[in-house]
Amino acid sequence: MKKRWKILLGILAVFVIAAVGMMMYLQSNLNNLIYEEIVEADLQNMEDGQYIGEYSSPPVSAKVQVELKDGIIRDIVILDHGHGQGEPAEIIVEDVIAQQRIDVDSIAGATYSSRVILRAVEDALKGN
Repeated sequence: MKKRWKILLGILAVFVIAAVGMMMYLQSNLNNLIYEEIVEADLQNMEDGQYIGEYSSPPVSAKVQVELKDGIIRDIVILDHGHGQGEPAEIIVEDVIAQQRIDVDSIAGATYSSRVILRAVEDALKGN
């Protein structure tokens, strides 16, 4: 019986260590996301069209389609947004369109999702 408890405690310890490690990894990803600089695209030198971009910083991810016409962002469609409680961040695309720039303020209470969506728009506008 004693040996069985030692095995169970060993297995539990491995799970706890793995869970703590995963939480630290995810938190590190999210913290880096906030401080990474967003680079503005030169919209005037881009061809009209629809551009797809995506970005992931586990556990948050986004895929967007950006429509560009005459050097102006006309529309942004969120094709996929893997989020926890970050759905309110999806309105950030309205700010990007209104301000015609990517580096807009994050949505309060949905900072990580906001930044991931902005990074996906940035990816789309890299001119790929």
